[in-house]
Amino acid sequence: MGSLNYLPVLVAATVSFVFGGIWYNVFSKQWLEAVGRSPDSLHMGKSSIGLYLLAFGAQLVMAWILAGVLLHLSKGGIPLSVRSGIFSAILMWFGFVMTTMVVNYNFHGARQSLTLIDGGHWLGVLVLQGAILGYWGVR
Repeated sequence: MGSLNYLPVLVAATVSFVFGGIWYNVFSKQWLEAVGRSPDSLHMGKSSIGLYLLAFGAQLVMAWILAGVLLHLSKGGIPLSVRSGIFSAILMWFGFVMTTMVVNYNFHGARQSLTLIDGGHWLGVLVLQGAILGYWGVR
């Protein structure tokens, strides 16, 4: 992926990371209920910085891989656009993210609401990344 433009990848990861903060702020009560925890049980100290770095790193990898997929699609003749970026992101979400989440969450006995909250988050992440990468370009 040598001809990849890394600035849009960084922007896509940053925007999707901020989206995650907003998403889980809006759904914090429902998320806590779905995982069976209270707000007091969360340890939001220095150790949580590592979790946020992990989350950002994961979204950076996702944006990089999505950009690589879009680059290969564009080299194959599919014009890069916001639409093709979003469509590709939705397909990746449905085909890879939700399928693994549904299996894992069901084997763990997680509540359906947790699958919906977390799945919605990852859909938003990928759609935003696809839109940014499709608009800005990946070369």
